[in-house]
Amino acid sequence: MEIKSKFLGEQRVDPDTIIVFPKGIPGFEDQTRFKLFHQEDNPIIFWLQSVDDEDLTFSAANPVDFNINYSFILADEEQALLELSSPDELAVLILLHTDENNEELGKPTIKGSIKSPILINVNSRKGIQKVLVQVEQSITLTEKNHEIDFSEA
Repeated sequence: MEIKSKFLGEQRVDPDTIIVFPKGIPGFEDQTRFKLFHQEDNPIIFWLQSVDDEDLTFSAANPVDFNINYSFILADEEQALLELSSPDELAVLILLHTDENNEELGKPTIKGSIKSPILINVNSRKGIQKVLVQVEQSITLTEKNHEIDFSEA
């Protein structure tokens, strides 16, 4: 199948690789079908392209690449929407935002997205955006074989 993207151009995709967000993404509830692309020259950045709206592309990344680790509980409804049977099926991404005040125009930052990770069941190809009310902040500093952990609930 062919999809169009203003950002990525025309792309040929396997329909079986489409990710369905049954409730859309907050603010874009009418967009439920997306394709995840990987940027070959920058292995950290992914692109989440709407299949039905060529103007809608999100940049995303693995939170681990930014030393962000999540610990949260999924509600029964969220597990059902994701068709999740095992935590091993879950991929977590954070949406990246462009900081307009940044001197390097267009440089992605993670401002504002830490509390709303994207969750994707890699087997069922179902996704949701989980809005977290509270995020536990934890900073780990490593210094010459000594690990110091500063955590705040």
